[in-house]
Amino acid sequence: MSISSQPNETDKIWALHYLLFYEAAADYEEGRKPFRAAHLAHARAAVERGDVVLGGALANPIDGAVILFRGQSSAAAEQFARTDPYVVNGVVRRWYVREWTTVVGAEAETKI
Repeated sequence: MSISSQPNETDKIWALHYLLFYEAAADYEEGRKPFRAAHLAHARAAVERGDVVLGGALANPIDGAVILFRGQSSAAAEQFARTDPYVVNGVVRRWYVREWTTVVGAEAETKI
């Protein structure tokens, strides 16, 4: 780090936001029940590691979910999805990750 008390551009390690989208398989609301405890444990562990900021199911209709990750790359979100009991057991039919440029709010990573 530079001698100054403020980090310069080369000292900063930028964190970015990533959104993990889940598209539900048929009968998602019922199909997830046997795997819900394991899925929530998986999500809570990711929160404890500092990977997950916020997440939950989409409502009205319950046809998917969105999970917000913070990190240097999309790797944590991708690994989370590959090992999530909902994905492994076919409750989620498709998932994908998108980088999200957040610009306003207390948790924004790219304030303008």
